[in-house]
Amino acid sequence: MPIMIARLLRVSPPMTYEAQGSWSPDRNRVSNGQRAMRFSTRIDTDIPAPDLFDILSDFSRSERALGARGVTVRRIDPAQEPGSSLGWTIDFDWRGQRRTLRLDVTRFDRPSHVTMGGHSDQFDLSVNISVVALSRIRSRLLFETEIRPRTLRARLLIQTARFGKAQLDRQYARRIADFVAHLRAT
Repeated sequence: MPIMIARLLRVSPPMTYEAQGSWSPDRNRVSNGQRAMRFSTRIDTDIPAPDLFDILSDFSRSERALGARGVTVRRIDPAQEPGSSLGWTIDFDWRGQRRTLRLDVTRFDRPSHVTMGGHSDQFDLSVNISVVALSRIRSRLLFETEIRPRTLRARLLIQTARFGKAQLDRQYARRIADFVAHLRAT
């Protein structure tokens, strides 16, 4: 009835709370307008593409490499968690607090591509790893990470981090290159 009167008087009807806000009923979760932060790097190597992919997809080697850096990695057993694929629960210290990340392999294409998706309390994470053959003995690694906030606090953290994006990109590229070099050496 109030809408009909508003139309007769040619006045816009009052907006409801759902139309005004972009918040979900859970006030701590960000619903609309999530802004992801993306990092990507490419590394050219003197390793043939199949060999590089085998190094990167040797997950037990990656688990050991992360363990050497102080990260606790527990593999998720698909037999004990029905409906889950290969995945890990990863615990690490960041900014003085212990963080937990659940990471699952969502796509595995043997010759060239691995996609992993993960989530923590604050963020959703997507990791794409692609290997491209440049020649018989050279290959290129494309490593992309996308971080999406799950809470307002995480969104503010990402917005603040955008000010130093160039430095974060350089640091990301350096750490991925170091990680790949460590995997090659072991």
